[in-house]
Amino acid sequence: MNTPGRIVLIRHGQTDWNLEERLQGATDVPLNDAGREQARALARHLRAEGARWDVLVSSPLGRAVETARIIGGILGLELAATYDELVERGFGPHEGSRLAGLEGPARERILSAGEPVEAVVRRGLAALRRIRDDHPGRGVLVVAHGSLIRLTVSELNGEAHPRIRNCEVVPVRTEALGAARLRHDVSESTAP
Repeated sequence: MNTPGRIVLIRHGQTDWNLEERLQGATDVPLNDAGREQARALARHLRAEGARWDVLVSSPLGRAVETARIIGGILGLELAATYDELVERGFGPHEGSRLAGLEGPARERILSAGEPVEAVVRRGLAALRRIRDDHPGRGVLVVAHGSLIRLTVSELNGEAHPRIRNCEVVPVRTEALGAARLRHDVSESTAP
């Protein structure tokens, strides 16, 4: 029997669209210099903690891949794989829209036009199960996106998780992966 591994989710570093409070979704927006420094700072922090990390994976979007490669360069890990299921929640024609200053119905209209929350959660759970099964008993760093992480972790924990900051680390309760079955409705109001 394999010993359970450890999985942590990391939101990619900052992009110009994050800074401008634009909805990125699946649009491939690159990191900015601040985002690269966030990734380096996080990697130094992870190295100083002394925990063992065996595997590094990410979303295939450039901002996640670049964040992962920066972290891996400092920790001595190669990017092992990208998982399509880790792509950020899609918002179609609303990608690039500014959310700054939008409240109430205007904000909800844009967010509700995106990929359904249930679909994002299913993808997130599928990705985590696949990562767990691909790397049993290993310590895995997973670089992904804010809405995907928040919605997936909310489902796993059975309560709404707050907004995820750039380069924030969110541990995954791997024991909950087998039981998660879209238990509740996750609010969109804090997205992305």
